[in-house]
Amino acid sequence: MFLNLDTGMTRDRYFTMMEQLGQEPKDNEIPPDWEDMPEIVIHAVNTYNMLGDRVFPEIGFTGKDYTNLPYYIDLYGVTDMEFFLELLSWLDSRAIKKSSEQLRKEYDKLKRKK
Repeated sequence: MFLNLDTGMTRDRYFTMMEQLGQEPKDNEIPPDWEDMPEIVIHAVNTYNMLGDRVFPEIGFTGKDYTNLPYYIDLYGVTDMEFFLELLSWLDSRAIKKSSEQLRKEYDKLKRKK
């Protein structure tokens, strides 16, 4: 799902593209939608988006501030704590990697201008 979001491919865009190409959509290629996700995944993504960011000027995004995490766990009634935390960790590592790649691109761009 997140790979599709990074490329901008949504379910609607996929169907439009296949229609324009005159091809039949293939079930295994149809990007998933939020409705296809288990409730715990939706809760984890919502929680992750509501947590504060830890950002430093020279380093970039270093992850989320998990201070308020217990409140969201209570709010959503999370029972599978291990999976929930695994999802948050995956989202965090993905965002940190994306931030560091963006920062590296910016530094490279500045180096070329000099």
